[in-house]
Amino acid sequence: MTKEINTGDLLPDVHGMLCFSLYSAGHAFTQLYRPMLDKLGLTYPQYLVMITLWNQDGRTVKELSGILFLESSTLTPLLKRLESAGLITRTRNPKDEREVLIHLTEKGDTLKIEASNITRCIVDTLGMDADAVADIKASVDKIRDQIHRAHRPDI
Repeated sequence: MTKEINTGDLLPDVHGMLCFSLYSAGHAFTQLYRPMLDKLGLTYPQYLVMITLWNQDGRTVKELSGILFLESSTLTPLLKRLESAGLITRTRNPKDEREVLIHLTEKGDTLKIEASNITRCIVDTLGMDADAVADIKASVDKIRDQIHRAHRPDI
């Protein structure tokens, strides 16, 4: 005699899944950013690289990889496209030839002015106060960090 299994007990509806909420919110953010970034000629991952460099120029590929949680195999083609667009330069570190240094060009630095209103537009769209946004961000960061620790205990 075979007992019928109710798959509803095993598989939740996507709307009850935290991972789906995070995924769909990420997708919504991408759609929100897209028209503003299209005007700058940037994709969202390229924008993240540029923000990181606008905050501190002269980072290594390894530093960018760690900050942005991107593998170098993902980051390198992205950096090549930014270099082709004239926004960054990639040079070997004279102190350690294994390291590649990433620097903004004048064009890349100037783009910061055009990008400066994006954060304000995002905040306005969210319609949330700064404390609420900070609380949500802290919770999401905690989730991300816990997942990384669970899958990479060496971190």
